[in-house]
Amino acid sequence: MRRGNQTSTFEFLLWGLSEQPQQQHILFLLFLCMYLVTVAGNLLIVLAIVTDVRLHTPMYFFLASLSCDDILFTSTTVPKALVNIHTQSRTISYAGCLAQLYFFLTFGDMDIFLLATMAYDRFVAICHPLHYMTIMSFRRCSFLVAACWMLTNLVAVIHTFLIFCLSFCSKKVIPDFFCDLGPLMKIACSETRINELVLLFLGGAVILIPFLLILVSYIRIVSAILRVPSAQGRGKAFSTCGSHLAVVVLCFGTVIKAYLCPSSSSSNAVVEDTAAAVMYTVVTPLLNPFIYSLRNKDMKGTLVRILRGKVSFSWGQ
Repeated sequence: MRRGNQTSTFEFLLWGLSEQPQQQHILFLLFLCMYLVTVAGNLLIVLAIVTDVRLHTPMYFFLASLSCDDILFTSTTVPKALVNIHTQSRTISYAGCLAQLYFFLTFGDMDIFLLATMAYDRFVAICHPLHYMTIMSFRRCSFLVAACWMLTNLVAVIHTFLIFCLSFCSKKVIPDFFCDLGPLMKIACSETRINELVLLFLGGAVILIPFLLILVSYIRIVSAILRVPSAQGRGKAFSTCGSHLAVVVLCFGTVIKAYLCPSSSSSNAVVEDTAAAVMYTVVTPLLNPFIYSLRNKDMKGTLVRILRGKVSFSWGQ
């Protein structure tokens, strides 16, 4: 089908979360609960950081940015999946699919970039503590977040434009519950070699460069911590990185499983790919607030006060 005719009436069919009719009601309730908990948990993290002056530090500034991004990231895919389950319709318009792809790539890559920025923040805090507030000024932190947004938007625009240039046959089934690069390239009727090369090099860089930055940061961090003479000092230093390291392992583990592990075109492979996509797009944003709140005494105390109604806005004081 010509690309010009696709923008008005063309629709895709999403494979969805399951083809078993008896599972739809359970899946709807499960994913609705997971989505609500994800949004509520990340909103509580943002609210805690805004309302507690003790949390007005670079580390929590990046954490608030990560929580906002997680809300937007999971909202890109889950609401549409819930609507499709509720209405028993698997369709998504061509324009809607491209829009979902663009926002999914933007917010998904932003997660990775923010984790690399947070690793740099921990590196400065532990390896250069005397110059920490000078190096990680509010202006520099804002610049780093803005740079992450610009880079992720650029990457998303390139990938979305290349998908827009492809041709698709009528009523093709996307083997996933949302529009992603790999599934869309699989069902394209035109040549996808350029898309595959760009995905390999640009997509690989988006994952590999932040991962290497995180790895180098933690090598330097561990080296600095091991030079601390007291066991108590080493334990305190490690504790400040524990939550971030747990989220890094969770995020990159699910990304590698979802995008770097090869899969076939069989129905079992589709189920496995969908499960990996659910882990990356739903489970990771769901667990992030629990990881950061349960391992952080200041955050835990502020969240308890918020839940008890003892909260006051102290930003800028």
